[in-house]
Amino acid sequence: MEAAQVPRQRLEQLLDAAVRYTEERHWDVCPGTWLERSGGGRCSCGEEACAAPGAHPAGDGWADGATGSGAAARRMWTRRPGAAVLLPTGRAFDAVDVPESAGFLALARMERMSLPLGPVTRTPDRRMQFFVLPGAAAKAEDLARRAGWNAASIGLRGVGEGGYVVAPPTRVGGAGAVQWARSPTTANRWLPEVEELIGPLAYACGRVAADTRRKSLS
Repeated sequence: MEAAQVPRQRLEQLLDAAVRYTEERHWDVCPGTWLERSGGGRCSCGEEACAAPGAHPAGDGWADGATGSGAAARRMWTRRPGAAVLLPTGRAFDAVDVPESAGFLALARMERMSLPLGPVTRTPDRRMQFFVLPGAAAKAEDLARRAGWNAASIGLRGVGEGGYVVAPPTRVGGAGAVQWARSPTTANRWLPEVEELIGPLAYACGRVAADTRRKSLS
């Protein structure tokens, strides 16, 4: 099967990004699905109504195929150059996933407060993932509750062991590419504890959820 109907430059960027994540950040990477050239951009999984075309795991045992080796990553993406770059969570990091509008609101507030921040991704379906130390997913809901918020009702969730983050520059069908809202750098190599970020994140999510409810009633 041929890789995605995308420019060769982007295919090379996927390979380069996967290798860079392993070598510079020591993150495990795993190739996901891809977009079929012959299928007009259809996901390699074959589902007509795929929710994330070309940007999800390729099978149930996907995590077993993850690698932290740059050489192995290069071989994987050389064989399948259009494959999504997936970062398994629960290993080097967990993530706190929030609505994009709340994420930007929280990001601005946390930067003003000079809170420690790790990398942050931004997805085409308008979500943001804040990278934090492993173990966060198991605590996120309870920490939000202690701060006075119901995580599910405000759209906040933890992504941990058994989950994944879709990494830039993976493209999600025709919706666009995953981007860095806050890129990985030497300055944010050391990730924060979820306890340091949950307050601003939950507050921002709660505020956005309340505003959305008010607009729907007006």
